[in-house]
Amino acid sequence: MRRTLSALGVAGALLAAAVVVPTVAAQADPQAGAERSSAAHRPLVIGHRGASGYRPEHTLESYRLAIRQGADFIEPDLVSTKDGVLVARHENEISGTTDVATHPEFAGRKATKTIDGVKVTGWFTEDFTLAELKTLRAKERLPQVRVANTAFDGKFEIPTFQEVLGLARTESKARGRTIGVYPETKHPTYFASIGLPLEEPLVATLTANKLTHRGDPVFIQSFETANLRKLDRMIDVRLIQLMDAAGQPYDFTAAGDQRTYADLASPAGLHWVAGYADGVGLNKNLIVPRDAAGKLLAPTSVIPDAHREKLLVHAWTFRAENQFLPVDYRIGADPNARGDITAEYELFFGLGLDGVFTDQPDTAVAARAGL
Repeated sequence: MRRTLSALGVAGALLAAAVVVPTVAAQADPQAGAERSSAAHRPLVIGHRGASGYRPEHTLESYRLAIRQGADFIEPDLVSTKDGVLVARHENEISGTTDVATHPEFAGRKATKTIDGVKVTGWFTEDFTLAELKTLRAKERLPQVRVANTAFDGKFEIPTFQEVLGLARTESKARGRTIGVYPETKHPTYFASIGLPLEEPLVATLTANKLTHRGDPVFIQSFETANLRKLDRMIDVRLIQLMDAAGQPYDFTAAGDQRTYADLASPAGLHWVAGYADGVGLNKNLIVPRDAAGKLLAPTSVIPDAHREKLLVHAWTFRAENQFLPVDYRIGADPNARGDITAEYELFFGLGLDGVFTDQPDTAVAARAGL
């Protein structure tokens, strides 16, 4: 089915999410977009892996803090356990985000696998039951960058997708606003190849939680296209095609399809994506490229091109530390110190962006308040 967001559909989705996104008319017409009032355009704030700038990522505490800071959506990356349960981890290899290496009872589980064409050595969620994963504890993935987060190492469990949905529901009731959930299917071709497809348990969990309609506060995202096209036939929630600044979807690689993410971000590619998706989640460099020195170049036309196809445009990832910012917005020489993240938000908001994935949701909420 072709997924187009009518003005009525957008209004219904936003009523559920308790935020306001631009109307399709404004998205489709760049001139209309330029003229819309600040009150009519409030980009979504998506807590990237929760509030991962302040707590170890993909923990209930990280998601809870993101909600407290004002995020409209929380984002769990989903991988599968051996017994087919979806859990929130950045990757299925978990040595960098848990204390699994310190558990002698699991030493024999260490393995080398090929994931999306790349050899990876470590411990993998698909080799553990949920009960076994629950004995592990999360740790900070970027300890040299976010030293303060290491104070929480060893304190938090790996949450299931159901637990993330339960948190969103509980917090929604407590705060009087609907908190959306924005899951990403990680390595769907790989998981299907080992008999643990992600789509069926994802749809089953959403169905059990009565989250199956376009107006529900859910987006499903993926860097691959085939599983989104499959999901388009299975469930009617909104779908987001992720695109990186280089490379191609792994399902294209596996199928011998030569198209790249750059091809999908072209006007013709966006037209094709609009046949199954409701929006695109773009690497920021596809919107505003940087030169070899890390300085900003002129914006591309990808936002108005996508809006002409009635596609929402969300961008990733906004992070406050200097090393993640363009040179133009860095403050001082310390790569781990905070730069002028507000200026970066203002640049992208000014281009008509519909949502931001951010590690520090409070900074995006503050910048959005100035629109």
